[in-house]
Amino acid sequence: MSRKARLSVQLYSVREALTSDLAGTLARIADLGYRHVEPFGFGRWNATPAERVERARELRAALDAAGLTVSSVHAALSDGDLAPLAEECRVLGTDTVFVPVPELVEGFERNVFGDADHVSAFAARLTAASEELAGHGINLGYHNHEFEWTELSDGRAGYDVFWELAGERLLAELDVYWATAAGQDPVAVLTRLGRRAVAVHLKDGPVGHGEQQTPIGTGDVHIPALLAAGEHLAWHIAEIDTTELDVFDLLESNRTAILDLGRTVG
Repeated sequence: MSRKARLSVQLYSVREALTSDLAGTLARIADLGYRHVEPFGFGRWNATPAERVERARELRAALDAAGLTVSSVHAALSDGDLAPLAEECRVLGTDTVFVPVPELVEGFERNVFGDADHVSAFAARLTAASEELAGHGINLGYHNHEFEWTELSDGRAGYDVFWELAGERLLAELDVYWATAAGQDPVAVLTRLGRRAVAVHLKDGPVGHGEQQTPIGTGDVHIPALLAAGEHLAWHIAEIDTTELDVFDLLESNRTAILDLGRTVG
């Protein structure tokens, strides 16, 4: 029998509610049946290490009160010592951090994946950071959107070249919706990533910028095939970027849809 992945939810989904009512929002997430979350916004280099750790402690206290634990975090990478980021992860109780966009790595811009030299430099930076964080017991990974599949001058996709150059410690978190928006077959992408892919972001709807996300099973993303191909995944992470629906209702229905596919435990 294959191992089932655990279910988490990216807190970016409820970002506005979190700002106005942290404790109440986390309690509501727990009431929906979620037991694990993926916070965002850590590793910022415009705050002192003490300020960063204090923010992590505040969130951890609120998560504990709601009965929630952390699957992984989305965070920025500074050019300096990464020990403060490792400490944030330790406080939150996770050993995995994902970089969600290139501009959150100090010294890089979003257009990294459109230039071969920039892709090489970015892969080298994240590889070095993954080695440094490993010394603190923390895993580092990268999370995609759609722009990573920009075509380079030699016809190859920046995303593919990035993973060819990245060190073996670097993990992948595949956002299935945005891979689909880039014109990719997420199953093929997941297969190429192999076991370095440890998590997927799951959402559905018409794909593309400005499109509103809808319940899983009603859009353009073929999630059942993806989950069938990803038996090695540790985490299935529900996320909503934009929707015209009530975000909590959508997260609840998506949780049910994911669990009904039979490859996830709550």
